[in-house]
Amino acid sequence: MTKDCYHCGDPVLTGHQFQVEILGETRDMCCPGCEAVAQTIVESGLTSYYEYRTAPAEKADLVPQQLQSLLLYDHEEVQQEFVRNNENSKEVTLSLEGVSCAACAWLIEKQLMREVGIISIRVNTTTHRALLAWDPEQTKLSHLLSCIHKLGYKAAPFEADAQEQHYHETMKQYLYKLGIAGIATMQVMMLAVALYFEVFGDLDTEFRNYLRWVSLIFATPVLLYSALPFYLNAWRNLRALTLGMDVPVSIALLFAYVASIYATVTETGEVFFESISMFTFFLLLGRFLEMRARRQAAAASANLLKLVPAMATLEDGSQIAAKTLKVNDIVSVLPGESLPADGIVLSGETHIDESMLTGEPMPVPRNKDELVYAGTINGDGNIKIRVTQDRQNSLISNIVRLQDEAQMSKPKVAVLADVVARYFVAIILIVAAGTWYYWHQQKPDDALWITLAVLVATCPCALSLATPTALTCSTSSLGRLGILLRRGHVLETLCKVNQLVIDKTGTLTEGNVRLVDTRLFSDVPEHDALAIAAELERFANHPIANAFKPYRNKHTLFNNVENTIGQGLQGDIDQCTWRIGQLSFVLQDNPNAKQLTKKMENQFQVWLSRDTELVAAFKLEDPIREDSAELIEQFHRAGIKVTMLTGDNSVSAQVVADKLGIDKLVSGVTPEGKLDYLRCLDKNDVALMIGDGVNDAPVLAGAHLSVAMGGGTDIAKSSADMVLLGDQLTRILNARKLALKTKKIIRENLAWALGYNLIILPLAVAGFVAPYIAVVGMSASSIIVVSNSLRLLK
Repeated sequence: MTKDCYHCGDPVLTGHQFQVEILGETRDMCCPGCEAVAQTIVESGLTSYYEYRTAPAEKADLVPQQLQSLLLYDHEEVQQEFVRNNENSKEVTLSLEGVSCAACAWLIEKQLMREVGIISIRVNTTTHRALLAWDPEQTKLSHLLSCIHKLGYKAAPFEADAQEQHYHETMKQYLYKLGIAGIATMQVMMLAVALYFEVFGDLDTEFRNYLRWVSLIFATPVLLYSALPFYLNAWRNLRALTLGMDVPVSIALLFAYVASIYATVTETGEVFFESISMFTFFLLLGRFLEMRARRQAAAASANLLKLVPAMATLEDGSQIAAKTLKVNDIVSVLPGESLPADGIVLSGETHIDESMLTGEPMPVPRNKDELVYAGTINGDGNIKIRVTQDRQNSLISNIVRLQDEAQMSKPKVAVLADVVARYFVAIILIVAAGTWYYWHQQKPDDALWITLAVLVATCPCALSLATPTALTCSTSSLGRLGILLRRGHVLETLCKVNQLVIDKTGTLTEGNVRLVDTRLFSDVPEHDALAIAAELERFANHPIANAFKPYRNKHTLFNNVENTIGQGLQGDIDQCTWRIGQLSFVLQDNPNAKQLTKKMENQFQVWLSRDTELVAAFKLEDPIREDSAELIEQFHRAGIKVTMLTGDNSVSAQVVADKLGIDKLVSGVTPEGKLDYLRCLDKNDVALMIGDGVNDAPVLAGAHLSVAMGGGTDIAKSSADMVLLGDQLTRILNARKLALKTKKIIRENLAWALGYNLIILPLAVAGFVAPYIAVVGMSASSIIVVSNSLRLLK
């Protein structure tokens, strides 16, 4: 007997063994293609396709439409637009639809972490985004997206314009639902008020029942259409065996509706059609206002991406989509245009408005070979740039990604609030059941409406919103200050800082080091000594190295150059070994020379030697930043001790410390010595480290909290918890003030949310809270919490 293919229905030829286990049974397939597609459908969690299909799949369309759209996200060409490639993993920011509270976020995170190949997922309920990381060798993005779809939520790679469009569509749907609920509420309330005051008290029972049936007709669209978002969220939670905020709300609405229908049909008891309509109207109104407020909090980072133009002009004058630009493409930018990509200026001079990145209003000059960034605005010159980063790795994309990471990293108080909120829903249901039982024994006519009031009034929506909205607002405000958060603990730790540890060169000083004096000790001419010093310093990435740039000689070529971080460099040329750096480094094999230079050691910062013979000494100057004194003064006023930790062992370090009134100077230390100093601090000290160089990377990574200067090295920025995109140190003071304000607002939000629930619960159980008062109170509580958090955006 010939078997048919379970997937497409074609005959299965004898001798072929293509099989897939579907719905608990082994199914025969006719070919490798059907086998592969069926296996993909099963592995993607879409076996419901086989349960509900009305006909076998066609050969030309073997994959169900839902899976087809998800499978597109597995193509490398498609992923280039939104997926970031890490060393052993991939990462993507997703937009989520249907997320309404912390329970939704917890559900998505819990379910996906069970999947093979998933590394991490963090959901932000305020921005409706998720940060997903996975191992491409073990799983596919389409499978992970289908897992989210299976839970009842929709997920797609985040795009600012697409999310903006979805937001407006969602708000439009809410307005439709809100309008129907409002109209129905007015109609039902007119009838209910008339009955309450017995205006028709002398009329017969048939007319009363007629009014109840009219109320049923008006209330039914409200229950079946306007209240639909609450049911969907509740169903997702119950299906995953968890409890969300909309579970008690949905139970209250459905119970009231069923009881009212029963009373209308049997012509006995009370009806609650006006309560159902009012419940839904006020709940939707509260949710609508809450979404608008949360949107305002989340819009800042997403709006950054909109600054990147849609089109770019290539060198030959042709225009292409900016998102398709590749590394090494050459782009022309006219005055007044936004830059389409990160790059290096190839030709032309101009001023660039970088205020959207640094917060500094004055345009900065940019010349040949200098870096420029996507989204910034070209000023007064025609320039050509060579693209150095694709769109996903541009500075502006990294800012948005890091802001999302910071917002998704919850402090301990937020995690605790989410756990309390989930258990609180269970407590509400238990208390509501007990309340109904008690009042059913005492006053059966009042039992239902008192129970409804308990279910609605005590819903802990405000508790779940208390922390994430505040964190989102504060992160957005820090972005406007020109401070980029790279770790989630920054705001929490910044409030605890009691010691400032700060580097000198490039941090307290401008980093614009100038050579002001040269002292010779051998027969090497000054211009040769400078050329050799400049060539060696070419292999360093430090402000001191820039002071020697004007003296470089392309004919001087070194071999075997070694960079000893924090000490200096050495290299070979013409069978001689040259060293430049600290005196102890360049003369480490010549103790006699140290005695000769003892009096000069504190006057010159950089020394040059040849085969342990001292050749030259260089005196450098670095102006102190204008706002360094204010920074130190403000930290002193806050009772915070200040230590300058520098590798410079010259007299200039002491001069800078004395001018700024620094409490403690630790000079001449290596990178390892800087880290050792932090480790030796008192256990009660919480240190904030500010630095900019390669030699600061270990101490930035090891500090309780660290800030890298925007003009510093890449390794310093990658090691720090925060990056100061501009060079204004006083913005760190503003960040600390904002962190303290955020902490205060989170406490206010939690106090309000917990206080409201603790007060309203006994009142509702005692029957002192009418259903419409309950729904107004619950909605107002959430709006108050979100509005309080929005103060952080001012």
